Amino acid sequence: MTEVGWSGGNLPDAFYEEFVLTGTIADDLPSGQTMYFPVVQECEKGVHRWIEIPAANTDREPPEPAPALKLLQKNSAH
Repeated sequence: MTEVGWSGGNLPDAFYEEFVLTGTIADDLPSGQTMYFPVVQECEKGVHRWIEIPAANTDREPPEPAPALKLLQKNSAH
């Protein structure tokens, strides 16, 4: 999957919505790695590009950071 689209009418500024996405990630990815998911948010008032990935070895977060997922060691109990 390379793109997920959502449309469902207007969402007033005073409200927010949570969007849940379920998927599977390969078993052979190393734990401790961070995966980034660039997001482009299109609204009536404009576009936000949540696509910036932090530079390596820095604590500074970019102005519009991409959502991130840190991979943890697989729990063998499940």
